[in-house]
Parts: sequence; structure tokens; C-alpha cells
Amino acid sequence: MTSPFPADFLWGAATSAYQTEGALHVDGRGPSVWDSFATRPGAIEGGGDAAIATDSYRRWRDDVELIGDLGLRAYRFSTAWSRVVPDGRGTINAGALDHYERFVDALLEKGVEPVLTLNHWDMPDALMDEGGWLGRGSVDAFAHYATAVAERLGDRVPWWITQCEPWIVQLLGYQLGIHAPGLADLPSSVRAGHHILLAHGVAYDAMRSLTAGRIGAGPNLLPCVPASDSEEDRLAAIGSDGYVNRWYLDPLFLGTYPDDMREHWERVAGPLDFIRDGDLAQIGGRMDFLGLNFYTRRVMKAAEPGPNRPFPWQVVRAPEESRLTDEGTEIVPGALTELLVRLKTEYPEVPILVTENGLVSNETPEHDGRVHDVRRIRFLRAHVEAMAQALAQGVNLVGYLHWSLLDNFEWALGYRPRFGLVYVDYPTQTRIPKDSAHHYAALIAANGDLAAVTEEVGEAAEADASGVFG
Repeated sequence: MTSPFPADFLWGAATSAYQTEGALHVDGRGPSVWDSFATRPGAIEGGGDAAIATDSYRRWRDDVELIGDLGLRAYRFSTAWSRVVPDGRGTINAGALDHYERFVDALLEKGVEPVLTLNHWDMPDALMDEGGWLGRGSVDAFAHYATAVAERLGDRVPWWITQCEPWIVQLLGYQLGIHAPGLADLPSSVRAGHHILLAHGVAYDAMRSLTAGRIGAGPNLLPCVPASDSEEDRLAAIGSDGYVNRWYLDPLFLGTYPDDMREHWERVAGPLDFIRDGDLAQIGGRMDFLGLNFYTRRVMKAAEPGPNRPFPWQVVRAPEESRLTDEGTEIVPGALTELLVRLKTEYPEVPILVTENGLVSNETPEHDGRVHDVRRIRFLRAHVEAMAQALAQGVNLVGYLHWSLLDNFEWALGYRPRFGLVYVDYPTQTRIPKDSAHHYAALIAANGDLAAVTEEVGEAAEADASGVFG
């Protein structure tokens, strides 16, 4: 059978600096907001931190060998903002750029395309003197950092992601306070989110003459569906879509914020006077590609606003028949197809690169020394099929980067959730490719032709083909 994927489709995997590097006090790195947040009692499940993580700052050569052995065509990683600009605003740490230059060159020698994320949440802690993303000075600070990285690596990196998941930073870091920097203030969160988007636009302009690579942003998008056929729930789903999706997509692509959500924010968070004349023009139209982080959907029900609910909606549990990850997240590959088609239909068409997609599945090595993560294999196959369906409908989909290459430090959840294709034994730092890693390597070799690798997983593949996650 012929693969539905183009010959140059970018199959790969992803990580981030803070979740993998460790070496927090090595080679001139400055503290990040996550370093400070992790010291708060109870902030990190299990009381851990990222001081070692997967030790990838030191073991990067081993990681590159793994990437090559799996046949990955692309690899997404992030440069650590606080390693490159330790004080947030001033001197560039040339040693940090030397490190990332060696890493990029090693990937290229393996024939792997680097996908570089600039902000994967590790803002220098020094910028908190102006409230982090609350201060408009954060925009210029980010552009200063982005310029330094692009000056060094712009001739070699073909894919650049300025901001990773701005909604998560806004929601968890500034609205709820359960991620760094740990602020919990609704009006402040809206301000922070705007400055993150503005920083994308300013950094894009600063980088544009420094690289021929594509520059985009990487929002996490969650299709919002009503919990019932009622009009109230339908409106709840539309409202939620404005909150998590359109509030970011519209300014990035259309240069405007959606009217319904803008009115809502003004009701619950006050005047949006931090949005200055010219800001939206600076944000909009600066997307050479869309980096899409997709994990699940939101099932929405109408609800009365209250002290702990600023919105007239709430997320409800997935239907009882739903398949869930070990973290309780609903697995809905079909929602990926629908989302990709929607993006093609409603927004200016640019290449779409799936920059994150994965699940928590906490299998450990068995008596034979292998990690038999059949659920991750099923998950992979179901999402490959979902992408094939989107391609058949004309979506300009150019690649898929699985989250994550390695088990790693999962932010406030510590080391309990395991997302990796590769198992990491944290005390010894031993890496064990899971069964899913071998299966993914076979899928890559077949360029996503599911029929060509069905027999390698036997019953698991047959179960998946019958629609286990459909």
C-alpha cells in the first residue's frame, strides 16, 4: 500500500530544556521562574525539582544517538532562556550558545531537522522584578534573547517556535498560580497572555532577517464540544472555544481579538487598557507555520458564574465509554482530524506542524527488561490515522512530533507521569526505548503506512484498527 503521507513528512519527537537538561547551576545559567517556584512547599508533587531531570545537558550526545537510532527526521527542543540570558536583559552567555550550537550541529549530522522553541516556560527569574509577563519590558527582553539565539543558529535551524502554549502560561502561571511564577490573579493573567503574544510578534520581526527558517508559535488547542444537545451547552462550548483557542488564534492570524471573548474579559477582569494601539498589528500576520500542540478536547456544560468560576461554563467528565490516559485525560484522535480541518477552513492557510501529542502511560520495565507500553502504540497509530484523514481533506500538514522523546520532569506533577517513548530510570539515568519507540521507528521507516507495520504489534494493532480510540 502507498503511504498517505508526503515523502518529506517530518516524523519526530519533542522535549524542553527545563524538563530534561538539569545542570541548573552549570556554565553560567541563571535561575528561572521555575527554579524559584519549585522551592515553594507543595508546589511540586513529591517535592522534587529539575536539578537533574534527565541530565540531558551533560548527556546530550547520548540523546542524539537515540534520536538517530529511532530514525527521527525532526527533533524539537528548547533553548533555556535563563541559560542564554542569565540576568534576563543584559549579557548573552556565549557558552550557552556554544552548547546549543554543538547540539544543533550533531542533529544535522544525523540528518535530523532541528525544531527550536525559544520560550518553553523558563523565563529568567530576574524579570520578575517587573512581574514577569505582567511587565511590558518582558517583550523587549524576549526579543533580545530571541535575537541572540537567531544570530548564532539562524543559518542552521529551519523551524522556530517563539512561544509554547501561551494559554497554559496565562492560566496555570498567572490565573491559578499552580505553575511558575505562581501568581493567582485573573486580570493579571489576561495582561500576561497579551504580552506573550506581543513578544511573539516583536521577536518575529527581530529574527526575520537573521534566518531563512520558518517562524511560528505553538499554542495548545482543545476542541470544545457541548455536553448535551441543549442550547445552553452549545453556547458554553462556543464560549470555551473563545477562551482557549480563538483568543490566541485570532490575534496570531487575523490581528484581532474575538469580540465575544473581549467583552467577557472586560466584564470579569476589567478594562483591557494594556492592549495599546498598534499591538494587534504587531502580533498578527507573523506565522510562517502553526505549531499545534494537541492532547484532548473539552466537554462543556453551562454553569452559573461564581467566586471560583468567572465563566458561564464548566468542563465536565468525558463520557463513560471514553478511553483515558493514566492521568485521566480523554483520548480522542478524531478530534485532531476535526481540529486540523477547522484550522484549514477558518484561518489563513499555513503549514501545520503537530509539535506535541502524547499521553501519560506509566508502564515500567518488566522481567525481560522491556517496557511493554501497548497503549502508547495504540495511541500513536490512532493519531497517525487521524492525520491521514486530515491530509485526505487537503490539510497542509507537514509533520508530527510526539511528546515526548524521554520520560522527564513534568512540571508541577514532578516525575510521576511518564510521557516518553524512552523510559528513564531516574536514579541511574539509564534510557530504555519502550516498545512504542521501536514501533514508532517502524512507522517512520514506512512513512506512516499503518498496514506495513500492523503485524509487529499483533493483537494491539488489530484492536487499534478496529477503532479502540476512534
